[in-house]
Amino acid sequence: MTLTNYKYSLLEDHRRRPLLLQVDDSPLGMFAVLEVSRENHKQYCGNLACLSKIRLCGFGFILVVTILIMASYVLAGERKGLLLTPLPYNFGSTLVSPGASLTFNLSTPMGLAKIKQVVRNIVSKVEFSPRKRPDLEELVHSEPHMFSVIPQKFLPGVKNPCWYEEHSGNITANPYRKNQYARYSKRFRNVFDYLRNAFREHFFKRNGKYFRIRCLPYFYIIGQPKCGTTDLYDRLRLHPEVRFSIFKEPHWWTRKRFGIIRPNEAFHDRYPVEDYLDLFDLGAYQIQDSLTVNASSGPKQHNIIIGEASASTMWDNNAWTFFHDNTATNRDEPPFLIQDYVHALQPDARFIAILRDPVERLYSDYLYFGITNKSAEDFHEKVTESLQLFEGCLQEFSIRSCVYNSTLNSAMPVRMQVGLYIVYILDWLTVFSREQLLILRLEDHASNRKFTMHKVFSFLKLGPLTEQKEAEITKSPASNTRRLADKNLGPMLPLTREILRDFYLPFNKKLAKVLRDGAFLWESRSKAV
Repeated sequence: MTLTNYKYSLLEDHRRRPLLLQVDDSPLGMFAVLEVSRENHKQYCGNLACLSKIRLCGFGFILVVTILIMASYVLAGERKGLLLTPLPYNFGSTLVSPGASLTFNLSTPMGLAKIKQVVRNIVSKVEFSPRKRPDLEELVHSEPHMFSVIPQKFLPGVKNPCWYEEHSGNITANPYRKNQYARYSKRFRNVFDYLRNAFREHFFKRNGKYFRIRCLPYFYIIGQPKCGTTDLYDRLRLHPEVRFSIFKEPHWWTRKRFGIIRPNEAFHDRYPVEDYLDLFDLGAYQIQDSLTVNASSGPKQHNIIIGEASASTMWDNNAWTFFHDNTATNRDEPPFLIQDYVHALQPDARFIAILRDPVERLYSDYLYFGITNKSAEDFHEKVTESLQLFEGCLQEFSIRSCVYNSTLNSAMPVRMQVGLYIVYILDWLTVFSREQLLILRLEDHASNRKFTMHKVFSFLKLGPLTEQKEAEITKSPASNTRRLADKNLGPMLPLTREILRDFYLPFNKKLAKVLRDGAFLWESRSKAV
């Protein structure tokens, strides 16, 4: 029987190099058991008699203990101790079609022809179907605590969405003592110490009751990763009217509220919405201070706004398989998306997405998050594996279902789905108006930062700047550029680039049509820093 090498990973953390396994040449589904080939095993051992009784007993003991531990978690319904690959829905068949082989030898012309056929198969199934918005009652039922904490109306005369919340606890106690962000982020301990000291100074007392100011972000930088979000964040926070959360990327909407600290780890305690609101207290206190100063001179529009810059907000809905009802008929995609909740709480919020040629974005993502053995050849191999898995999903499900398929996203060695921008943007446009989304290109930002920053200032309705402050914002060096070691690896292989361009082309065409801007075809192949 012919043997082929196939790398396979079920962990979302694509930075780890998958284990190299030898598998039979027979077709494999995504959830098929990978059976290690035992060909020529007789040269090592004629039969089981060669194994010592000690080894057999040890193996049996370990196996029994493992089964008992796993059984205890299953019976207790405990998820925190195990990291399980999510199963979004019941598969009638394997994710990869029975007639498709997962093994490709790309060093031969036949191998190249096969992978190009995979891309053609994917492109032939690209369709963009409308999505139904969930009812508000469904959203409230799924997250009742969130909706009980955040009010429906905010303070008048304040540009940023803020409100006063009654404080029922001990006013001398540390309000951030149980904050999960404070517990897991020691480098921000000084900030929380400052907030703790300023907390009592900002109480608002009325009718014998104490109130504290609370705020949500006025705007969100929602994505995408490796598209310049850090550079945009670093420049925007220099504007005198802009404040940001304590952390650049809280990832609360997509991960922390589900108890996900890192995508490749087990679940932790869920972060309540109060912990998320604490991250905006620094800006909230400044808003409150300004309101107090302006109180004597009559009502004024307070112009300070708060932002949040989690690059996962636009696309990451992977946690839905664990925390929403997956038993409904035809439930092969999330019943609720991040934007559904944000819209229900903040219908007037504003969003900024900065995009990049998805081919270049994917390679940059691979270089940035990869740890060892990075090379253009390794990237090519991971791309072909991901394409095969994506094609297998499309044998049974729609584009949107595959994009939001948590199991598929965890299995693909590179995050190809992040570059399918139009799928996410269309879903954001089902709840927010086009005027509430500012879509930028990294290539434009890299070539003319002053122009793109002016677009951002106008979109956020910020006040004018002095020439000195504008120069400080627009002329500083770019942030978070490619590391020298990664630059030395050189560009991706021309063949890889050709395959990826064919894959992303139909999605880019739809994106350019929706945004009415041909630049989003990325036909110029311009390079961004």
